[in-house]
Amino acid sequence: MSKETWNFELRDRQQVLVIATKNKGKSAEIKSALRDFPVLIKDLNDFGPIPDPVEDGQTFEENAYKKASFTARVLGLPALADDSGLEVKVLSGAPGVRSARYSGPLATDLENNAKLLRELRGKVNRKARFCCVLSLAVPSGPALTYEASCEGVILDAPRGDKGFGYDPLFLYPPLGKTFAEMSMEQKLSVSHRGLALRELANEFEKVLQWLLKRLAEERRRQGREEMCVK
Repeated sequence: MSKETWNFELRDRQQVLVIATKNKGKSAEIKSALRDFPVLIKDLNDFGPIPDPVEDGQTFEENAYKKASFTARVLGLPALADDSGLEVKVLSGAPGVRSARYSGPLATDLENNAKLLRELRGKVNRKARFCCVLSLAVPSGPALTYEASCEGVILDAPRGDKGFGYDPLFLYPPLGKTFAEMSMEQKLSVSHRGLALRELANEFEKVLQWLLKRLAEERRRQGREEMCVK
């Protein structure tokens, strides 16, 4: 299937791909990575209020799928969700899947960073890694999964004013910069989310074919159900 065919089919059906997040920083990174592909990308800020999915999974993969499938069902559109977090070796992998809620359910980035620094006070081993799992789901449930990680070190104090989350504390040794000191393009070239998005982008032809096939199957199934009701 050529890109011209993708463009025609997707435009003709007004196909939208929803990024299942309200985090503007995360949304901007995903939109940037997929900007050359023939889909209309939106995020949850483009829609009215919808309930938040329950992120009670024990792994990044479970939570990514929960967010993607929930958003796809609620909006009736394919959804791409990212679940990512920071794993610190000396803290036995914490904050892990609770990275966004490390210091409480409504924690801010500053509060989470402050707690992390308190937990690491006096610790010599500062090795950590960022992990990311992407889940692309359609309303009926099937999903594709991509994952990647990035190794680094947690600093004693934040550096940089870009990025979000734990970016100011996460030093990427090969470049000698924190994620918060990098441009978006530079961060995407090395980060956990950037690497996972690259995997997705590298096989986007197959992804689009899969997406169109699944959506066509859903339309046929809905048509049969409507006929049965009548």
